Amino acid sequence: MHRATIQRRLTDAHDQLLRARGELAVLDEQLLVVNEIADDTRLRALVAETPVAAREHDEAQRHAVVMQQSRQALLQRITDLERRQDELLDRLVVDPG
Repeated sequence: MHRATIQRRLTDAHDQLLRARGELAVLDEQLLVVNEIADDTRLRALVAETPVAAREHDEAQRHAVVMQQSRQALLQRITDLERRQDELLDRLVVDPG
């Protein structure tokens, strides 16, 4: 692979990695709020002992679980991008010309 191609792919991987890390920061902030809401609705459901309160808690908990799964998928994407970036850097060093 030509050096220019490797450098272009490396730049693309780096840009994608920066975006993914930014998305992770936003998702982490949102997840904190969603988890707090799920905890609050859990307490309300325990105190109120009503079907409506229980349903609200179930919904909030499902939302928190889905967001956690999204976070895990994003972490995997970041890991894959870091691995790709390392592979490209290795190629750049091994094949300097």
